[in-house]
Amino acid sequence: MLPTVARVLDLDVMRRGLPQVVAGADRLERPVRWVHVSELPDVAGMLQGGELVLTTGIALPEDRDGLARYVRELVEIGVAGLVVEFGRRYFDTLPRALVHAAEQRGLPLIVLRRELRFVAVTEAVHALVVNAQLEQLRASEAVHQVFNELAVEGAEPAEVLRQIARMAGAPVVLENLSHQVLAHDSAGCTEDELLDRWERRSRAVRPAGRTGYDPRSGWLVTAVGARGEDWGRLVLIEEPGPLPDQQSHPCTMLLERGAATLALNRLLVRDRESLERQTHRTLLAGILTHALTVSEVALRAQALGVPLDGRRLVGVVLRRRGGLLPAALEAQARLRDFTELAATAARASRLSALVGALDDEGVGLLIALGSQQDEHTALEAFAAALRRLTTDAGKESAPPVVAVGSSVGSVRDARRTLMEATQVADAALHDAPGARAASYYRLPDVRLRGLLHLLRDDARLQTYVERELGPLLAHDAEHGSQLVQLLRVYLEQGRNKSAAADAAHLSRPSFYDRLHKVERILAVDLDQVESCLSLHVALLALDAVRR
Repeated sequence: MLPTVARVLDLDVMRRGLPQVVAGADRLERPVRWVHVSELPDVAGMLQGGELVLTTGIALPEDRDGLARYVRELVEIGVAGLVVEFGRRYFDTLPRALVHAAEQRGLPLIVLRRELRFVAVTEAVHALVVNAQLEQLRASEAVHQVFNELAVEGAEPAEVLRQIARMAGAPVVLENLSHQVLAHDSAGCTEDELLDRWERRSRAVRPAGRTGYDPRSGWLVTAVGARGEDWGRLVLIEEPGPLPDQQSHPCTMLLERGAATLALNRLLVRDRESLERQTHRTLLAGILTHALTVSEVALRAQALGVPLDGRRLVGVVLRRRGGLLPAALEAQARLRDFTELAATAARASRLSALVGALDDEGVGLLIALGSQQDEHTALEAFAAALRRLTTDAGKESAPPVVAVGSSVGSVRDARRTLMEATQVADAALHDAPGARAASYYRLPDVRLRGLLHLLRDDARLQTYVERELGPLLAHDAEHGSQLVQLLRVYLEQGRNKSAAADAAHLSRPSFYDRLHKVERILAVDLDQVESCLSLHVALLALDAVRR
């Protein structure tokens, strides 16, 4: 940073002149860009602003109006201050008109009570200025190097913000145009202090231009976007206070370079999930894995514009029937589109919710219902909107499974409702599309499948499956047959052999022959109800275990 008037006055070479501030004492933090020695009364026309003017006053006007005009012209050009040396024109005091004009205009006016070699002053100050400019150049080079590397590597927003916070030594927040926090780095301060009532605080800060400083809040803000389309703001938070006159914030370049990196990376990764979805996904993962505390979840969700405290929370899990396509890139694209459809359906239903991918096959929502919202009506509206959007998109052959957990009354229980919804979704996947009237599933709807899914990790259930179906599974694996599937079709058709043969697309003699083979391999009588019931439960358990 450039030296200030106060810093110049503190130099040894200036102290020898016994400097005394006689006006503008509250403006000594003005930066000094250069030192200019002149005795001309119209020197303002030769200046550019930021200079510290040194003079003996020998040619200054004698009349009040002339002195006032001299000060006014210096202020209008933006000089940092005026230093007058006693001994040539003035000896003990300056004209009152000159002091009064400087005080009125806020111009630092300093007298030197002892003569100095002005050249020594200019050399000392210019050395400070050059060093400051060199340091600024080095800092600029370091900033550009860091963010060029981040841009080339396609760094995530969290890493970009981490670098900004480290280099600025202050917290930084990335928000969207709705003033919801997408990413942040606390830089050592608490999240409560940083994010509390974020949206209300952020809306109150509206600096002019793309980059601006708000002295009331201490916020330095710059727009984030490219190609004329802004999509967010980057905020650096420091202690409130005005900047020195005519001096930009020292972190302006750093923040703008960070914003440019974020905008560039967003252009390069348009095929990846949006930053908002990433943030929601991270928060949902934090709930499910206990990576975040209850207070952290509530605070971050509030900053995202999804208040959870004091709301009824309902976990919802969406699964597509048939899973993803084999190609990994296409699978990612489909999951991203599916997640955006879910978010759009939530907005269309006027639901406040966290929406993000839970894994490679499903999307999770944590819906926060207000006291006036009916749970069933809200879920029906969401399911209908999702079904309509899915149909319009034309990408699904069957409507997705909408599984809902039990509603809970606190953030502490959010994991429970999400886990229950996940279990219901996995169990409901095996229901035939359109086989039920309701538009979403809950735990009572999946009945035996739900129970078996809950027990799928139990070794006793896995042992049961192997005991009932092991020989048949081994036979299929060895001979490449599909007798397990044939048994499934037979049981799903209610043990009606004719209907089962038609469903299996086999002639009746061929179907009967294979069914007898199943009986021989398993050593059971498929005419016995209890045997068939036991095998049917084993098949459902096999689905749960494999899932």
